[in-house]
Amino acid sequence: MLTSAWKWPIICTVTLIEREKIMAYMNQERKRQLAPAIKSVLKKYGVKGTIAVRDHMTLVVNLKSGKVDFQKDHVDGKLHYQVNPYWFESHYEGASKSFLKELLAAMRGDIWYDNSDAMIDYFDTAYYMDINIGQWNKEYEVTA
Repeated sequence: MLTSAWKWPIICTVTLIEREKIMAYMNQERKRQLAPAIKSVLKKYGVKGTIAVRDHMTLVVNLKSGKVDFQKDHVDGKLHYQVNPYWFESHYEGASKSFLKELLAAMRGDIWYDNSDAMIDYFDTAYYMDINIGQWNKEYEVTA
């Protein structure tokens, strides 16, 4: 039990290494590690895109243009500009599905893990991943 003399809160310092283990974390160094594999998938399928880090916890790939026709390969014919990395396999077919599967594998690399358990509201993952097909102000362009 703390005595009345103990009035100041206890402050814990967390090192950068510990921080990477206790929460989703992405930085420029990790992005540089994953970039060559991501770029090779983009090149293989003839897609142009950019790689970014958002909020120090999300790896983002923005697809700008390419040979893959996402709208044609989407199951219901609609195009969602933000790909759900957990459910894309049931929403895309053909070349789009193959491309997204390889792209997500490259984005995961060998440093990604996911020990999350949504049933108990516990989320423990190396980092989050977003894939955007086009942007709000510029659509993805199919180059045949």
